[in-house]
Amino acid sequence: MTVINDVEYYVVLFNSVSYALKSEKILKKENIPFKLIPVPKSISSDCGVCIRFTPENRGALINALEGKVEYNEIRRL
Repeated sequence: MTVINDVEYYVVLFNSVSYALKSEKILKKENIPFKLIPVPKSISSDCGVCIRFTPENRGALINALEGKVEYNEIRRL
């Protein structure tokens, strides 16, 4: 688990960078706090990006992406 400044984070993993970028646009439009980051090496050695967010934004994030963007999984960092 990654805790930065006493904050717990989760990540959304995607099949492709294009899905991550599409998600970025949707989340910005919905004003849901997140950060686009490289996929941590502890999760995958593949090159790619993911969306990092805090647990309190999980429900809003899932609702915003549901039916609009495919994602692989949501994992705790």
